[in-house]
Amino acid sequence: MKSNYQTALSFYGKTRIVLVLLGLIPFLLVIYLFFYGKIDITDMISLFSVLALFSILTGFSLLRSSADQLVHLAKETSMVEAGEKSEPISIKADQELNDIASHFNSMFKKLHEANRDIKNQSIQLMIYAKDISLAHKRTKQEEALRNRLSRYVGENLVEKVIHSKNGVLLENERKEITILFADIRSFTAIAERLKAEEVVSMLNQFFDIMVDIIFKNNGVLDKFVGDQLMAVFGLIPSKNNNSYDAIHAAIEMQNATKELMKVRAKENKDTFEIGIGINTGSAIVGNLGPENRMDYTAIGNSVNVAAKLQQIAKGGTIIIGEQTYRQSQGNFPIEKKVKLRLKNKTEPVICYEVSR
Repeated sequence: MKSNYQTALSFYGKTRIVLVLLGLIPFLLVIYLFFYGKIDITDMISLFSVLALFSILTGFSLLRSSADQLVHLAKETSMVEAGEKSEPISIKADQELNDIASHFNSMFKKLHEANRDIKNQSIQLMIYAKDISLAHKRTKQEEALRNRLSRYVGENLVEKVIHSKNGVLLENERKEITILFADIRSFTAIAERLKAEEVVSMLNQFFDIMVDIIFKNNGVLDKFVGDQLMAVFGLIPSKNNNSYDAIHAAIEMQNATKELMKVRAKENKDTFEIGIGINTGSAIVGNLGPENRMDYTAIGNSVNVAAKLQQIAKGGTIIIGEQTYRQSQGNFPIEKKVKLRLKNKTEPVICYEVSR
C-alpha cells in the first residue's frame, strides 16, 4: 500500500507545520512589521509573545491530536489481542496511522484465515488419527485371529479365512483330494497307566510336532479325534501333487515320532508307534454344521477308505491307496502290494506299504 506522507493529513506533514509555526512564522512576521510596519521594540516584543504563544498552542493541538489518534490505535489493537474484538479496526487518523491500521487488519485477516485452516486441519488430523486407531485395532484383531487359526491350519489357509467373503472359507465343492489319518498304536493301554495330566501332555507334545509337519507339506488339519488326527492335502496350491505332499508328510511324521520316542525313552516315559493311512479320491469339501459352529471338512468314500487303511497300518508303517500310489509312483520306494476286503465293498481295495 502506497501512501502520500507529505500532505497536511499525515503525521509527517503536521510535524513540518508545527516546526514552521514554532520556529519561523513568529520571527518572520515580527521582522517584517519591524522594518515595514514602523512599530517600536515594545510593541514588537508584545506581538512576538502573542504570536509565539499562538504558534505553541496551535502546534501542541496538532501534535496532541496525532498523539490521541496513536493512543486510540493502541487501544484498538489491544482489544483485538485480548479477544474482546474480532472485527477489523476502523479509525480516522493521520495517513501513517490509517496505513498501520490497514496493514494490521490485513495481517489479522490472514491470521484468522490461517487459524481457521489450522482448525480444519486439526479436525482432519483427528479423523485420520481415529481411522489409524481403528485400522491398528483391526490389524491387532486380524493378528490375534491369525495366531489362533495358525494353531489349526497352515498360513496359506489362514489368509483365505481372513480375506474370505461373508465369513465363508471356501465354497462347498466336490474335488479330488488326498486324506491322511494317523493314530497312536496301543494308546488305550498307555492312557490307563498314566495320569490324565500326563496323557494330555503326551498328546500335546506329539500333536505339536505332527501338525507342524502337515502344515509344512501344504496340508490342512481337519480334526483331532482322541489320539487320532485327520489331515487333507489338495486344498492349498502346491508345486507338488496331493499324493506326493501327503506321503512326504507321512514319512516325516514317522521319522519325527521315532526321534520323539528316543527322547521319551531317555526320560523314562512311555513310548509308542503310529500307523498312517493315506488315500486319494473324490470327496465333498465344505462347511458342515450350524452357522454358529461350522466345521470345514471332507466327506465321502475316499475319506472312509483312508480311515480303513490307517486301521490296518501297523505301528511305524504307512499304507496308501491305489490312486495315491499311481500319482506318486517313482517318487517313493514301495515294499509290497496288498489286496483288502473292506465292508460294503464288492471289489477288493488295492493298497501299498511305503518303505521309509
